[in-house]
Amino acid sequence: MAEFIMKKLVRTAGLEEEFEIASAATSTEEIGNPVYPMARQELAKHGIGCPGHHARQLTTDDYDHYDMIIGMEAENIKNMMRILGADPDGKLSLLLDHTDHPRDIADPWYTRKFNIAWADIYEGCTALFNKLTADGRAAD
Repeated sequence: MAEFIMKKLVRTAGLEEEFEIASAATSTEEIGNPVYPMARQELAKHGIGCPGHHARQLTTDDYDHYDMIIGMEAENIKNMMRILGADPDGKLSLLLDHTDHPRDIADPWYTRKFNIAWADIYEGCTALFNKLTADGRAAD
């Protein structure tokens, strides 16, 4: 959901050319699958589509390619470190670390509370977007 929420924020601001946003799994369970149906439904409630998206695995090339790599909860960061080996450039962070209320986002696949995950992810994406556009990084 975070990929598509962030893309909508960027598109609404007319900054699509300034950002590259993608998501990648830290586990292998969903590789190749489309966005989970309940997540698609929650996104659709907010006018966001995600056609054609299929889960892919995070790779070491992603570390070199992207300026930031964002996880939803501590287990994501642990898995990212396992895949990437290290974070020498300090690119890894939790999404809600960019808010005034740092915490993990409860995985809605387990909780079934996609509306709560939406609210948390939207809060985090909005805070991160505001931070990036306020400090000039969006133009990099």
